[in-house]
Amino acid sequence: MEQSANSPAAMSSDLKRRHRCRNICFATVAVLLFIIILIVVLIFTVFKPKNPVITIHSVALAHLKFSLDLTKLQVLLNATLDVDLSVKNPNKVGFKYTDSAADLNYRGQKIGEAPIPAGKISADGTAPMNLSVTIMADRFVSDSRFFADVLSGELPMNTFAEVSGKVNFLNLFKIHAVSSASCDVIVFLSNATVGDQNCKYNYKL
Repeated sequence: MEQSANSPAAMSSDLKRRHRCRNICFATVAVLLFIIILIVVLIFTVFKPKNPVITIHSVALAHLKFSLDLTKLQVLLNATLDVDLSVKNPNKVGFKYTDSAADLNYRGQKIGEAPIPAGKISADGTAPMNLSVTIMADRFVSDSRFFADVLSGELPMNTFAEVSGKVNFLNLFKIHAVSSASCDVIVFLSNATVGDQNCKYNYKL
């Protein structure tokens, strides 16, 4: 004998099924909320985003060819600047950065550039980079102070490197990070050395 849809037994079974579905929904929502809260807590504690750190360890002059013709007020200068730097990723996840460059500047004007190819640094990893920047001597001529600097035997220069990329947390959050380093140096023409290095660093998320 079949039960009527309106019979007490059928209504009781329907209520139990609805109650079970409601409990499953509540449990699912609770688990999801717990996972979300756990992820947020981890991001702001263990996985708290940190700035990558770019450090310029040394700047050295190589292959310097220099001559001065006072009769023609002409200066011939050809050189390469070797920049030893590293980028440290202090995060607990990988840091992926895009193509960038290290610039060499003379009194605010760019006179050389070395590319920094895109790459990835593992968690808590450090990527060493040895860059060679060829000086574009023709760009010195446009600055009226160049000849006076040559006569003094000292060329004030600046090296600037910047790395920009993203820190990826569990493929859910991608946080943009930028690290840069700027070093003021003096190139001594008499003995082809670099001295008086003064560096400043900047980081931002």
